[in-house]
Amino acid sequence: MPSTLPDDAEDKNLDPILAKPHALLPFLQLQSATALSRLYQSPSSCLSIFRLLDAVERQLVMNLLWLDSAIALSTMVAWVIQDKKKVYDDALDMLSKLHILHINLGKLSLKANFKTSLRHAITGGGTTGSFGVPAEKDDKRPPMDIEGLDGYSLERWETILHFMVSSGTGQNPTRPSQGVLYLLQRSGLMSNQQGSLPQITSAGFQFLLHPPHAQLWDLLLQYLHMAEERQMDLVEVLTFFFMLSTMELGREYLTENLSQTQKAMLDDLRDYGLIWQRKASSRRFSPTRLATTLTSSSPLLPTSAGTASTSQQGFIVLETNYRVYAYTDNPLQTAVLNLFVSLKYRFPNLVVGSITRDSVRRALNNGISADQIISYLITHAHPQMRKFNPLLPVTVQDQIRLWELEKERLKSQEGYLYTAFASQADYELVLNYAKQLDIVLWENNSKRCFFGTLEGHSNIRNFIERRTSGVD
Repeated sequence: MPSTLPDDAEDKNLDPILAKPHALLPFLQLQSATALSRLYQSPSSCLSIFRLLDAVERQLVMNLLWLDSAIALSTMVAWVIQDKKKVYDDALDMLSKLHILHINLGKLSLKANFKTSLRHAITGGGTTGSFGVPAEKDDKRPPMDIEGLDGYSLERWETILHFMVSSGTGQNPTRPSQGVLYLLQRSGLMSNQQGSLPQITSAGFQFLLHPPHAQLWDLLLQYLHMAEERQMDLVEVLTFFFMLSTMELGREYLTENLSQTQKAMLDDLRDYGLIWQRKASSRRFSPTRLATTLTSSSPLLPTSAGTASTSQQGFIVLETNYRVYAYTDNPLQTAVLNLFVSLKYRFPNLVVGSITRDSVRRALNNGISADQIISYLITHAHPQMRKFNPLLPVTVQDQIRLWELEKERLKSQEGYLYTAFASQADYELVLNYAKQLDIVLWENNSKRCFFGTLEGHSNIRNFIERRTSGVD
């Protein structure tokens, strides 16, 4: 009998990025068995989760899906080659934590509700409306075509990203909805201190380095965390996300079969660019490509005309003299560069600038690290740059890091200075006690003084008072 491990299982061990599970799976593992049992009653949810699993986990599920009885673990292990045993064990562990697998008395089977729903999803059985209820065609009001939906989702999504990168630069970009702004701040991608305008954080800049699907799931995961405090049914929220991911792009669906929670989500999902409605009160909606590819490996978010190739292949050329040439006319990419590059010239398809001490310090003051700047330059390097090894000039990389060290060479910390000890013995006694508590920041034995942390002051003071009382 052939091994259950597909060929790409080897790639999973070789590449740590591939081995990392989808961002949603750890969140699902934290949910109760009751919540997951409710979720698995929906065929679209089971199919979507199946898509998120890695190759080994999917094959295990398919091997068990059409079995009417449980299979012995010893039989399953016999299918696995020895040097891939850990991959197999990790797959079993993941499926067990998701409450997809049931292991009892040395036998293995799929949970009944997951098996039934996934069978319905594959064979087309059931009439639950789990995949949405398509609306009948209305010749008077035709739905928006795919090209229009792509343009709409791109405009909504880039509005969010452009607002993030333009914050604190003096520009006045289009402001997203209040719900989107709250989500960005709640997720730590932007900060709003002392009533000032929201500004991008270090986490926000790292967020910009992620591909669009990862960015979207970062926000949706935070949305899921907020569901409970908004008194929303988490299972219904998840079910709606999974329903959207299995819908057909360019088709309209009815809102009548949606729950109250799911209808309330429509306003939020319009702001993110996941759905389109003719008006807020419309009884129809169309999912965009952002929604229909939530759980698939289909092409990423559509890009503006003329920027698709540059965004995928890279568009930045960096010279040893710190000069930057960016072959792009995308306003969002230009705005990201403006965070750490001093821009000099702009042409129809080219932006020219320089990485300077002031531009890097400005980025550092906004919470962007040197490693993040270098990572962005590597990620978006022009194909011509990729012919060199190392990809970026070493002198430029080292200088960016030196500018960061220059900013961090002095650090302030509050505490107390202890001095004027009566004798060397008293000084050493108190100093050794403070060292045992690991609260000494600086010491000078010749002058009989040391500096301790703010938190440890009460302990040192009490120790000195006890010693003084004992002497007296």
